[in-house]
Amino acid sequence: MADWAPVLIVVVLFVLLSPRLLFSFPGNSKQLEFGSMKTNGKAIAIHTLLFFAIYAVLIVALHIHIYTG
Repeated sequence: MADWAPVLIVVVLFVLLSPRLLFSFPGNSKQLEFGSMKTNGKAIAIHTLLFFAIYAVLIVALHIHIYTG
């Protein structure tokens, strides 16, 4: 049996937390920008930290598993 939870969670988090796709924190002109399609180094660093923090909580702390077959 394969555990598909890490793969599924990574894909969903990557789509949701990509800077400039849905939101950018911090933005270029405001603290939080929605749909600006522009990014900066700070936003990339913060989105990366959010990504790994949420991933660690879901996989390591909550032990989420999705088994197939």
